[in-house]
Amino acid sequence: MKTVSLFIPCFVDQMSPEIGLDMARVLRRLGYQLAFPEAQTCCGQPAFNTGYWDEARPLAERFVHVFRSAEAVVCPSASCATMVRNFYPELLAKSSLRGEAAELGARVFEFSEFLVKVAGVADVGAFFPHRVTYHDSCHALRELRLKQEPRELLRHVRGIELLEMPYSEDCCGFGGTFAVKFSMISAAMGDTKAGNAEASGAEYVTSVDPSCLMQIDSLLRRRKSQVRAIHLASILARTENARTENARTENAGAETSNSSARARNSEAAR
Repeated sequence: MKTVSLFIPCFVDQMSPEIGLDMARVLRRLGYQLAFPEAQTCCGQPAFNTGYWDEARPLAERFVHVFRSAEAVVCPSASCATMVRNFYPELLAKSSLRGEAAELGARVFEFSEFLVKVAGVADVGAFFPHRVTYHDSCHALRELRLKQEPRELLRHVRGIELLEMPYSEDCCGFGGTFAVKFSMISAAMGDTKAGNAEASGAEYVTSVDPSCLMQIDSLLRRRKSQVRAIHLASILARTENARTENARTENAGAETSNSSARARNSEAAR
């Protein structure tokens, strides 16, 4: 397999585009060619989960048409990967695309799942010298059965200290429209999760679901916590070389600033 198609979910596209870019950086580093079908749209998960199946169905059919020729589809969201793989066959049960949807679903992978299970890679050359804890998102753990794959990737990151969070498997409380319909319950669950992240002693909490990270990060900020949320792809995208280049850039910038200051002082002295 030489080419993978990128499926970029709505949350990533609209709110955290750096996650998609970081995923692409890692895949390119591993030698994959990338395809990004620009005709892709929402997979239909919000409507499906809220009970609006008739509205979700055209989106699912569009997804099948857009990605039908892909060798593999990689997505930085376990919930969206779950939607395609686990729920399209049910949603499209009466559609002529049902069989094709099931076949496509077998080629749709969450990012960490693809790296470990398909690419057979645990060490992607990442460097992230921080204390990190991992949140098991509901869709990754309960639908895709992914628990060790993200941790395996994190263990191979240079400089990292991986800390287990208390009750890491507990829901963060987001749940899509649940956070809107039951905001008080959602916030209470998220606050508990944020407290557990702090209790781990980590500087960062990571996961494979952008929506969970948005929920957790908002509660951490409300608590004025020093802990921050970061997607797994953004950790894996960091490298020692990038750190060195950033340091060089910062030093060059400082030297330029100092030179300018010396020139101004010299001119003033005249």
